Amino acid sequence: MRKKYETDLTDEQWEVIAPLFVNMRKRKWDKRELVNAVLYLVKTGCQWRNLPHDFPPVFTVHSFYRRARLNGLWDKILEHLGTVDKK
Repeated sequence: MRKKYETDLTDEQWEVIAPLFVNMRKRKWDKRELVNAVLYLVKTGCQWRNLPHDFPPVFTVHSFYRRARLNGLWDKILEHLGTVDKK
């Protein structure tokens, strides 16, 4: 188990967006971890290649983000997260 980052989704936030991933195929990496990795990158402004090693591999995170952005999933994630207060 990795250390918790300030940018990680809360359980409440994950509950709100988890249904968006129901019909997706199961892969090696947990969708919550992929979202957490993208949020870390966005919120900290770090470069892709400097993503901490306790997240999924950078190429996996980038591929997830790219596909989610292109198919509209990332917009839905942000829209749903906007309805939840982070505590």
